[in-house]
Amino acid sequence: QVQLVESGGGLVQTGGSLRLSCAASGRAFSTYAMGWFRQTPEKGRECVAAISRSGSNTYYLDSGKGRFTISRDNAKNTVYLQMNSLKPEDTAVYYCAARDTSPFDGNFYYTQQERYTYWGQGTQVTVSS
Repeated sequence: QVQLVESGGGLVQTGGSLRLSCAASGRAFSTYAMGWFRQTPEKGRECVAAISRSGSNTYYLDSGKGRFTISRDNAKNTVYLQMNSLKPEDTAVYYCAARDTSPFDGNFYYTQQERYTYWGQGTQVTVSS
């Protein structure tokens, strides 16, 4: 079992930045592949970024490339999502998710929500125009 708690959301103007954090407790954080998803009524839930358990491989939604950076600090049991140059269309509830992996899957990231077992409660990000 792992518990995930997101923080760092809030209201920001267009062009601003936010850093989301997801703190994990429970089993060894370093064994989990991690993902950041966002959800809106219009688009449903989509993966905006994902990172392998090793941290060596990352994924970004096309709209986030060059603006979002996912990273992890296994010593702090935390995954981050740095979001720069925010746009109104980035407004959503952001969730982090965790998937237990084996060492053989160390370089894989996952973008489908059904591949993840554990989810945080979400944090609201609102970008004003």
